[in-house]
Amino acid sequence: MPMKFAQVFFQGNNMFISHIKDDLRSVIRDRGRIAFVPTMGALHDGHLSLVRLAKQNADKVIVSIFVNPAQFAPHEDFDSYPRHVEADLALLKAEGVDAVYLPSVAEIYPNEDVSSNPVKTGPAAQGLESDFRPHFFGGVVNVVYRLFEHTQPDLAIFGEKDFQQLQVIREMVADYALPITILGAPIARDEYGLALSSRNAYLSADEIAIARKLNVIMRESNCESAATDLLAAGFDKVDYVAHHWGRVLAAVWIGKTRLIDNMAI
Repeated sequence: MPMKFAQVFFQGNNMFISHIKDDLRSVIRDRGRIAFVPTMGALHDGHLSLVRLAKQNADKVIVSIFVNPAQFAPHEDFDSYPRHVEADLALLKAEGVDAVYLPSVAEIYPNEDVSSNPVKTGPAAQGLESDFRPHFFGGVVNVVYRLFEHTQPDLAIFGEKDFQQLQVIREMVADYALPITILGAPIARDEYGLALSSRNAYLSADEIAIARKLNVIMRESNCESAATDLLAAGFDKVDYVAHHWGRVLAAVWIGKTRLIDNMAI
């Protein structure tokens, strides 16, 4: 079966779909420069902008869809996180993606407790998100390290919306001397400046109207007044608004939905 797939991979509009790393590896050897885009699915234009950047910088593009249990705390939205695999595959095929990797939890974490974190984070993971989601970056670096092992890319694309995550991944690649170039993709926004996110699907029409004020307040307020301005604009809670890496970064809540954003200072 892998050889049958190998014959059609990289030909015309065919897209190889694999659930097993060994099948994937059988068709990516010696195929030119490989770019990898890891996702948790529920794809939107922001994800597709990563795919387009990958295509500009490599011969072939692999996208993974894997909702990683290790980066969700017990009280978070793992079970309800949006999953639309068939729609995602149609979008990726239309973009000309060469391969999609759809691993199971057992394929990513064979014989392991998903909460075990043998790959360690560094200083970039301290503060901001870690103050509110202390489990998060440990789960991220461990799944990304495994996905890199499985896909063996020359470069990987991560969105700048998760700006601290981008720094954490770059630090992990340097610390473990992985031969992979990490590219950051600009934030994709709607016509009102709202950063595109899979979690935007949780928001009602009224909540979307509030969410669209986030980028405006970040741009117009200083860090000292931004939290007060956000609460006055209808946000229910502000985890942080802070300056770091030459950016202003924010994490806010509307009802049960947590949104993050950042922009250059």
